[in-house]
Amino acid sequence: MNTLKDRFFRELRRSGDTNTFLKLSTLQELTTLIFSHQARNNPVYAGYLKRIGYHPGQVIVTEDIPFLPIELFKTHRVVTGTGRERHIFRSSGTTGSEPAQHYILDEKLYQESFTRGFQLFFGDPRSWCLLALLPSYVQQGNSSLVYMADHLIKLTGHPQSGFYLDNLDDLASALRSLESSGQKTLLFGVSFALLDFAEKHPMPLTHTRIIETGGMKGRRPEMTRTELHDTLSKAFGVKAIGSEYGMTELLSQAWSEAEGLFRTPPWMRIIIRDPYNPFRRLPTGKAGGIDIIDLANLHSCSFIQTGDLGRLHEDGSFEVLGRLDQSDIRGCNLLASAG
Repeated sequence: MNTLKDRFFRELRRSGDTNTFLKLSTLQELTTLIFSHQARNNPVYAGYLKRIGYHPGQVIVTEDIPFLPIELFKTHRVVTGTGRERHIFRSSGTTGSEPAQHYILDEKLYQESFTRGFQLFFGDPRSWCLLALLPSYVQQGNSSLVYMADHLIKLTGHPQSGFYLDNLDDLASALRSLESSGQKTLLFGVSFALLDFAEKHPMPLTHTRIIETGGMKGRRPEMTRTELHDTLSKAFGVKAIGSEYGMTELLSQAWSEAEGLFRTPPWMRIIIRDPYNPFRRLPTGKAGGIDIIDLANLHSCSFIQTGDLGRLHEDGSFEVLGRLDQSDIRGCNLLASAG
């Protein structure tokens, strides 16, 4: 396992400013190595493969790999190999539902993944001030989203970077100060809190990028992503609203600059499946269930079958269209796209 982890770290660090990790042969080799390792050493994944009558020896290419239903993170300890967890991330869940749990044996994998991913999409964290508006997640505790935001806040090194709960007046004051100084700023928040802020403190933002991470948490009526972005754009006078796509069961995130079109880092891949046949892949342009390969999930499972509905585009971007019918509604429920 250590050899495989060292290989992943090496490729991860090289991918920040080169195309090395993007080479198909490198990516496929690492993916099949990780699958082989997890199929043997992850009891939950091995049991699932056996249950569906799938032998690891059948896998020839990445497209043949079966994906583990994400619901199993709610009922099982999905861990590859042995070792004691250093951290347990829990989903927020909904009232009366069982939260998902992701047992983290090596926090460095998560730190490397979200840090490198941030650098790929936004550049050096030290060039930003990061304002995190994640009240429900902070109050929840054990949130992977808060863990990521906290780490990135520290990496910025900016004295005004930090978390804001319900202190929206302080957030408005900080933004005005940062805007007046021309400081590049990321306002990263859960949807309902961003809407609360937009209603109370609309203001023109020139040097600030807004990134929403979805979720109304029952605080507001659900709305489409397009409606949300239009409301925020008008309140802050910005042309586009960005988005983050992640979940408790993953150690990597996809990011969108505008219009809900997401892109993944090289070690994360989106595959669209037939919603009526989870083993059949759909071509580009067809809507279906989202399967995710996240190679950073070395110690859990890198092959996750989600309950989200999405569509891939020719340029490699993807969009999230909502939830599949009869899927559990995730606590950090993604806003449906108007498309």
